[in-house]
Amino acid sequence: MPPTLNAIVRDSTLNLRLVTPEAGDAAAEVPVSWVHSSDLGDPTPFLDPGQLLLTDGTQFPVGDAPAALYGDYVERLVAHGISGLGFATQVIHGVLPAGLVEACRTRGLPLLEVPDRTPFIAVIRFVADWLATEQHARSEWSLQAQRAIARAALRPDGLRSILAELERQLHGWVALFDAAGNHILMPNNRPVPSALMPGVEEAVRKSLDKGSRSVSQLTIDGGHVTLQTLGRRHHLRGVLVLGAIEPLDPARTDIINSVIALASLALEQTRTLDTARRHLRAGVLEQLLAGSFDVAERTARQVWGRLPAQPLLVTLAQPPGQGQNLLEALELLSDDHRGAIFYAQRNENIVVLAGPALQPKVSTLLDKYAATAGVSAETDFAHLPKALAEAERALKRATELSRPLVAFEDISQGGMLGLLRRDEAASVARRLLEPLTRHDDTEQTQLLPTVTAWLANNCVWDRTARELGIHRHTLRNRIDAAGNVLGLNLDNLRDRLELFAAVEFVEERPQTSS
Repeated sequence: MPPTLNAIVRDSTLNLRLVTPEAGDAAAEVPVSWVHSSDLGDPTPFLDPGQLLLTDGTQFPVGDAPAALYGDYVERLVAHGISGLGFATQVIHGVLPAGLVEACRTRGLPLLEVPDRTPFIAVIRFVADWLATEQHARSEWSLQAQRAIARAALRPDGLRSILAELERQLHGWVALFDAAGNHILMPNNRPVPSALMPGVEEAVRKSLDKGSRSVSQLTIDGGHVTLQTLGRRHHLRGVLVLGAIEPLDPARTDIINSVIALASLALEQTRTLDTARRHLRAGVLEQLLAGSFDVAERTARQVWGRLPAQPLLVTLAQPPGQGQNLLEALELLSDDHRGAIFYAQRNENIVVLAGPALQPKVSTLLDKYAATAGVSAETDFAHLPKALAEAERALKRATELSRPLVAFEDISQGGMLGLLRRDEAASVARRLLEPLTRHDDTEQTQLLPTVTAWLANNCVWDRTARELGIHRHTLRNRIDAAGNVLGLNLDNLRDRLELFAAVEFVEERPQTSS
């Protein structure tokens, strides 16, 4: 931290006097980044904000001078962000010009009197020594902090210990997100403020979507947050998020870089372990499909605790392009419901086993990662191959219909029409039948009721005619007229099927009459 004006004044060897504001005033606690001397009328082009300016007053006439001269001079210094002005007396001017004192007091610029026995270089040396001492202390702190973080990395829970130590050193909160954008909860770590979490999660997703290494500093809901991606370009391992910390100086940046390297290594080791576990999962699934339930159960119990309870549903999911993110999300979901959800890769797809109560969570997760899936009917482990075949059929139908998920029961119970009905084709059906409805209303005909009865009787002419109480030739004429109104050739099977589907999907069918 740079010295303040009060700290400079308190050094007795300099013999400085704080003219305005009064000594010890909070307004003089402004930090001084450096000291510069100049007698120019406008030295601001050569100064940086935060500097203390020293002058012997050569730019001002000895004796009385217009107040505006001092006012304009001080105004320029204040506008440029100068921390204070030191004026030498007994060199050019015997005393401080009254106009300069008044201008500094009015505009809030701290003013120091520098006696002739205090050379400017002494003030400069004081600030330089202070900054050097501060820099040495910061370097020593950074070194000790990095050693503490390195020791934390050697503990059994290395990653958690590293982040906890980083929080302790930076006096802020630290959060880690994996490559899927999921928040990795760390026991004993400071929580992310709940008001900031939605904005932080959105920023993390954007950083991961870019797929490249990046550092970004954001203001979220009034809080300053720093995001640092972990991993290589197109192979990101996660995002480190820092909040409520002081501005990053070189010492803090060195610590964060050390943590990034260690966290990346820890995540890489975790990824390697996860890959081995997934190979083990695939082996357990093949044992289940082969009927070796006892072997699969013993293996699962040693690693995951147990297998899902029966009855269960089999979900076969086709992952999107970022399938690795889906696998990591499934790993977390499986951990959250230890043993109640099991997943494994099989060829290019992912098989998920879960009970009916947890199936909605599986479906929600698959939808979140834009996976296409098919779900079997309820089954047990003895009939797992059959259930997997059902899931394959449902997945194929989902792909054909461009739907995110299809359940096998939709296929087995309602067939193709059942699936279309669930897609709410009634509105399309009403638009197709609208010309026929309008014709009946305008011409006082009974074409739509006649068509409905004809289709209900499987297009059998005699039975439909008897049901309607009309001659079969009259029936034929009505059907031909309906086809002309709709623009359909009802002698053609395809057109008949289109009309049949439209009638089926209309929510309220008109009553037939003669």
